[in-house]
Amino acid sequence: MTVHAGDRISVESERAGQPPRTGTVDDVLGEAPTRLLVRWDDGRSSVLVPSAGSARIEPAAPPRQRGGARR
Repeated sequence: MTVHAGDRISVESERAGQPPRTGTVDDVLGEAPTRLLVRWDDGRSSVLVPSAGSARIEPAAPPRQRGGARR
């Protein structure tokens, strides 16, 4: 799993009927195993070590380029 600061993360709930927990990766603390500092949408932060298949990562949008050639 390749993760970068700024990526969005969604972790499935362990309880049926509960929505997934979502947040933003603030920092990648380790690679093997992957350890992430996550700022959750409810304002709390925690260190997360996702297990296989438990988290979905959405890459941060690349920064827009300014200027450049216009046609």
